[in-house]
Amino acid sequence: MGADGIGLLATLLTLVAVGLGFIALSDEVREQETQHFDERVLLSLRRADNAEEPVGPRWLAEGARDVTALGSVSVLTLVVCAVAGFLVLVRRWRTLALVVGSTVGGALVNTLLKSLFARPRPSVVPHLTHVLTESFPSGHAMLSAIVYLTLGALLAQLVERRWLRAYLVGVALTLTLLIGLTRVYLGVHYPTDVLGGWMAGLAWALLTAVVARAVKRRSPGLREESRGDTAPS
Repeated sequence: MGADGIGLLATLLTLVAVGLGFIALSDEVREQETQHFDERVLLSLRRADNAEEPVGPRWLAEGARDVTALGSVSVLTLVVCAVAGFLVLVRRWRTLALVVGSTVGGALVNTLLKSLFARPRPSVVPHLTHVLTESFPSGHAMLSAIVYLTLGALLAQLVERRWLRAYLVGVALTLTLLIGLTRVYLGVHYPTDVLGGWMAGLAWALLTAVVARAVKRRSPGLREESRGDTAPS
């Protein structure tokens, strides 16, 4: 088995593991087995004498709201549109289809999952930012994982040095982790909501990678795009 085969096997095994993990977690959430733990974590992030005040310095809550906005639908849409515009300018149509398909598909899956589980938002502490939808899984966590991990993986294909690839993927992972953590700190999601969002987002990103790999094998044009062989005329 060559390096490509090993990489594909590792991706598939990770996808299965993450998928099974999400199923197990969602069962626990549905049966409210995690509720006590979730509420304890949220309460631990608020002052004992005033649940409206988060622990830490005053600037931390404002900083958390700034970071959490990076996972909002508005910001992620702007990021995807900017990337899509670049791909149009360099005429990488197949890569554009993968990016848009992955993002739109992931958003639809997140909406479906939220409707399926219909978990109410946390009520044990006041929310420090506005929310509109159901709680599980976290849309910010899931969609940021999909968008940033997918874009990080695509950018990593454009560089040859391993440390540069590791840096790009590391930045994508860091953004995804920080966005998820801010949702808990702001009291709008339980920890298991965010964990479920990370799992679902990672699973979708891995599934996209598997599909992209399969399409690339059958599409000479996509292989050329991934090597940067296409350019505007």
